[in-house]
Amino acid sequence: MARTLEWKVAIVLVEEDGTTRAQAVLDTGTDTITGHGTAHRNPQDVDVPEIGDELAAARAMHSLTRQLMKAADRDLEAVGAGDGSPPGAGYGWPYTTP
Repeated sequence: MARTLEWKVAIVLVEEDGTTRAQAVLDTGTDTITGHGTAHRNPQDVDVPEIGDELAAARAMHSLTRQLMKAADRDLEAVGAGDGSPPGAGYGWPYTTP
């Protein structure tokens, strides 16, 4: 069965007083998952807003990833594919880093 889906991720960044907050929202068309991330600039560091943006966004995406893996783990267990291992360990597609 072939199918094509488009999932959209929106990231909102807000910086105030050396702290950048990010919210990453995954919209699957049938559900949404939201991740949050924060970056704090040391007052002694040079003010480079892009660094805070990158760190906060990465942390929000990481939060989103963890939640998506937990959802996949629950779905796998619901169809009898789970074995009680941590999400992504031992069944389904293995998680690899590029």
